[in-house]
Amino acid sequence: MPTSFALRAHCRQDVCAPSQAWRVFCAIELPRAVREEFTRHINRLKKTVPGARASWGRVENLHLTLKFLGDIPVASIQGLSAAAGRSVAGLSPFRISLEQTGVFPPHGAPRVLWIGVKDMEGKLAALHARLEIESEKAGFPKETRTFHPHLTLARLRKPQHARRLATAHLALAFEPAEIEVAELLVIRSELRNEGSRYTTISRHQLLAQ
Repeated sequence: MPTSFALRAHCRQDVCAPSQAWRVFCAIELPRAVREEFTRHINRLKKTVPGARASWGRVENLHLTLKFLGDIPVASIQGLSAAAGRSVAGLSPFRISLEQTGVFPPHGAPRVLWIGVKDMEGKLAALHARLEIESEKAGFPKETRTFHPHLTLARLRKPQHARRLATAHLALAFEPAEIEVAELLVIRSELRNEGSRYTTISRHQLLAQ
């Protein structure tokens, strides 16, 4: 199974102590055209409700997260990447659709704006289940919450205009966009003042054999 593993490029022996931890997650990368559509959607929302206080996700950082692990030891990352590789073994690329605007929570003060994911053939859910199983074998705990794939566009930090922004988000049409899932990524997230910086550690292609 073709795998691109770049841990050594990001963690040289002289700068990464064995006890160091990285914030890591596994995700699906999004095509540029989809990111551009998200940018247009966000700009329409900002124009519609200019006074809303929201933390907008950086469009270039948007990924469809399948498993968030948080801070894990650098020494265990290679095992995680191996688990990701096993989870895609024998799987063919498949398609999903990004559609439907939504808000968390559905009732009460809105806190998150999201775009939904339609898993037409159930293959995304199957990949997620395999990733959970293989990750658990590698020593990482299973996620106990039900898998509800979505893309977070914004987190609403202040109540001012939050309801208006959520209403505008729900009302705006988001043209369904089909994308091909052909690769699973293991990604490092570094929290910085200017926003999160993402670095791809390894790539695992879906190529049925």
